[in-house]
Amino acid sequence: MFKIAIDGPAGAGKSTIAKALAKTLNIEYIDTGAMYRAITLKALRKGIDLDDDNAYGFLDDTVLDIANGHVYMDGEDVSTAIRTVEVTENASAPARIAKVRTFLVDYQRKISESKSVVMDGRDIGTVVLPRAELKIYLDASVECRARRRMLEREQSGIFKSLEDTMNEITTRDFKDSTRKISPLKCAEDAIVVDSSKMSIDEVVNKIIFYVNERGLIK
Repeated sequence: MFKIAIDGPAGAGKSTIAKALAKTLNIEYIDTGAMYRAITLKALRKGIDLDDDNAYGFLDDTVLDIANGHVYMDGEDVSTAIRTVEVTENASAPARIAKVRTFLVDYQRKISESKSVVMDGRDIGTVVLPRAELKIYLDASVECRARRRMLEREQSGIFKSLEDTMNEITTRDFKDSTRKISPLKCAEDAIVVDSSKMSIDEVVNKIIFYVNERGLIK
């Protein structure tokens, strides 16, 4: 078994690349960002103060699952609901709450103990899977990431200007990189891949090169 950690800022293409990589290697893909989005969705539905450490008692009764590319929370398929602009703009808040991170990190580690996985997020290589056999820090320019986010949303009927999306991305970067708990940063032993001018296949092939180089596929 082996673990591949993919970290990087919002809109860098982590989920897209991780999914494609997992499919190519025939291993499990764990979308940690979707888990945080699910918690954010539940918090928003409950109308709690997202910055209040003591408002997340509902975690004790929360059940998450990821299967066949779908995210389930308390038995409900929330795959579409967690991709709204409202959830995206608020997802950084729960990620700063220690109880939320502990709840989800424990969950993520348990999954990785039983099988080979590709896991993406913002602190996988630094906190969740510090001993991962391969760590990738996937990056891209702010404009490139904003355009990708816009396209993703347009496919769901959500429209927002490039300028507004770039501002959203920049704000999210600042929040993620300056939060006190598990901030976004590149692990010292991670390989940086800038996907700004690369296709999905090119990025996946580049990572597979490193997988083979390290002899992870027997």
